[in-house]
Amino acid sequence: MSGAPFTAIELAAVRGDFPILSRIGRGGNPIAYFDSAATSQKPLCVLEAEADFYQVRNGAVNRGTHLLGDEATEAFDNARSTIASFVGGRGDEIVWTKNATEALNLVARSYGDMVLSPGDRIVVTRAEHHSNLVPWQQLAARTGAELAWLDLLPDGRIDLETLGRITANTKIVAFTHMSNVTGAISPVEAIVAQARAVGAKVVLDTCQSSAHIPVDVRTLGVDFAVFSSHKMLGPTGIGALWARHQLLANMPAFLTGGSVVADVTMESAEYLPAPNRFEAGSQPVAQAVAWAVALQYMSEWGMGRIQAQESTLMPALIEAVKEAPGARILGPATAQARAGVVSFEIAGVHPHDVGQFLDAEDVAVRVGHHCAIPLHRFFGVRASSRASLSLTSTLDEIDQFARALHKVSSYFGVQA
Repeated sequence: MSGAPFTAIELAAVRGDFPILSRIGRGGNPIAYFDSAATSQKPLCVLEAEADFYQVRNGAVNRGTHLLGDEATEAFDNARSTIASFVGGRGDEIVWTKNATEALNLVARSYGDMVLSPGDRIVVTRAEHHSNLVPWQQLAARTGAELAWLDLLPDGRIDLETLGRITANTKIVAFTHMSNVTGAISPVEAIVAQARAVGAKVVLDTCQSSAHIPVDVRTLGVDFAVFSSHKMLGPTGIGALWARHQLLANMPAFLTGGSVVADVTMESAEYLPAPNRFEAGSQPVAQAVAWAVALQYMSEWGMGRIQAQESTLMPALIEAVKEAPGARILGPATAQARAGVVSFEIAGVHPHDVGQFLDAEDVAVRVGHHCAIPLHRFFGVRASSRASLSLTSTLDEIDQFARALHKVSSYFGVQA
């Protein structure tokens, strides 16, 4: 982590860039938004960039020769370069998808189907979001490969004693950079080293990390990485896959149709080079342009500074949960090697009741299983409540959250 937290003046400036933060909740006060792990709020520059594209540059990309088409294509290509630079890759290593889930399915279908055979192994972890678990289950079922997983320590961190499950027959290792339930940051270096030792390729899910900590795909040493715009201050409906170009170049098309072919006869088709061969149909051009603006916004503040800002708030957020009568944190109880996500249960109170009560106090949290049912089963619960930080979060909001949690415990008669 490099960089200093925001000053009070800078934090006020950041918050001023997000129009939705002035929204009044059901209780009559501004909403304290602790649900960025589900979807991030958007700065005004991102909202304006998407509207501006439709107002003055809207045209079909890579088609036609008119002014609007040329400007749309240029903006689209520039957006690809922006995200590539943000994650430490190259423009020809970025594939646009509609979300990170599609990106993971692309890897499973295109690369996985190509390289896996009966007796091969895929390794994930017990901490995965369903999007980085179910596609690998399906891949194993299609190919006859076996699915194994790294297990967890009692606090939800990955148990390095189980790295031996990445065996000589392992072809793919897929894991989250940061858990969307516990906030724990995975030991990337150790997992990548074990994968490299057996010749396996590594797929990294950055959905929870990439808006909160610096991500450089080459420094991390992975082969594939997936990203989700709407968790990175950008629009919904767009994601991206980064992959080493030599891998992309050898992978077959995933979705087929328009925009991915170099030539077509009535009998067959010849496909474009990567990454274009993976981008069938009309693309989310306005969303790509606005996402690029979101990445530029974060870059201007500095990812190291954003990480430092959120890290200064983590102890207070953890303490707010710990001090609520009957509350139990799912995951590490300290801020070490974790980012701004805290999931918890309050004894005897259903998470939906917790969420609705907090909403009445103008505090927005996530409730449910967070698309991570196996991880919740590991902790012995079906669902939980989750509070997550962003670059706009403040100590005052955490105080508001803490007061509301105490009211939950009091209302439902929960004892300390």
